[in-house]
Amino acid sequence: MDKRILLSVLISISCGPFTGILGLEFGNEIHRDTITDPDEHRNVTELITSKGYPCEQHYVITKDGYILSLQRIPFSKRSPSQKGKPAILVLHGLLSCSSCWVENLANESLGFMLADAGVDVWLGNSRGNKYSRTHVSLSPDDPRYWAFSWDEMAKYDLPAMIDYIIEQTGNKEIYYAGHSQGTEQAFAGFSLDPGLGKKVKTFFALAPVGNLSGVESPIRYLAPFAKGIEIFLELFGKYDFLPNKELFTLFAQDSCRRKAIDLICENILFLLGGYDSAQLNMTRIPVYVRDHPAGTSVQNIAHYSQSTLNKKFSMLDFGSPAANMKHYNQTTPPVYDVTKVETPVAIFSGGHDWLADPADVRNLVPQLRNVRSNKNIPEWEHLDFIWAMDAPSKCYNDIISMIKSDMESS
Repeated sequence: MDKRILLSVLISISCGPFTGILGLEFGNEIHRDTITDPDEHRNVTELITSKGYPCEQHYVITKDGYILSLQRIPFSKRSPSQKGKPAILVLHGLLSCSSCWVENLANESLGFMLADAGVDVWLGNSRGNKYSRTHVSLSPDDPRYWAFSWDEMAKYDLPAMIDYIIEQTGNKEIYYAGHSQGTEQAFAGFSLDPGLGKKVKTFFALAPVGNLSGVESPIRYLAPFAKGIEIFLELFGKYDFLPNKELFTLFAQDSCRRKAIDLICENILFLLGGYDSAQLNMTRIPVYVRDHPAGTSVQNIAHYSQSTLNKKFSMLDFGSPAANMKHYNQTTPPVYDVTKVETPVAIFSGGHDWLADPADVRNLVPQLRNVRSNKNIPEWEHLDFIWAMDAPSKCYNDIISMIKSDMESS
């Protein structure tokens, strides 16, 4: 089947409930202001400095040669620079990037709120997104560059960033906050290397993802094609996932004629993650979509799709016993054992999350050795953890309170 036709079919099948939701929430056409927000044209560094915060650009090289970008907010006007302040690595989810933490107003964005609270903030970017698309020897035009999934992010990206921050700050341990894929990397990375987990004082898991057995996201419609990785790569390519919006624009033209929501309908991140219209600041949507989707590999999407099939928190299946034996020295992909994670974990989950399904979270939590807190926000969906207007009161203030509590007791 032609790839364009296949994707069109998948999108039309998977978006039925989504367009229904949109139709219910927005009955009338809503027009955007003719005056554009300057943030619509700002990259992550400009988003930070335009709000009066300092921003340092850092680069980290992983053991397998990927060059990762980090943006640092070392202090703010409310919290001057000082030695010994706690540091935190904040990492984005699937198809996102570091800008997601600074795209709302300063008093609503986790990156700015942490800086104001006296925390040394490091915003990370995993391999393959728009801010981490370089390698010491491979070009993004080379399919070998894109031969990765969140397995490699857990094995190489996460330890590279943590070790770099510890080296730069002189802190013996740091905090870590991850959203969605950022939690997956940590659960996998800390289970593989408990020593890495000991470098993290508390892991704040926002929309935690282990297996995807209960996933409601349209990503599940790709699952049948992910049984054989080579077939999946043949269908969708061996490079980055959907580098253009052509098919999603076609979908939007058919189903989302209200100007205010065209950008939602065109955007695969909203499609896969869902959103809470009550807490989504519609005026900020053009700001969000400037950097989103931020990119990832087709192989990474295949790995997610496989997870909805095998219902296990396991490494990428290369499609045959022989291929798995070549990569893992066993015929099936190894399963990550989260019971080996010793790092204190603070869980924040949503009751209407399409990707971090509530039932999957309930199954994950008892397997963790050291749960510092476990908060469910019943009305939240997947993207509320980065963009909801009530994120400060429902989530971010809790994170800051735990860090301050540690500071006071140390």
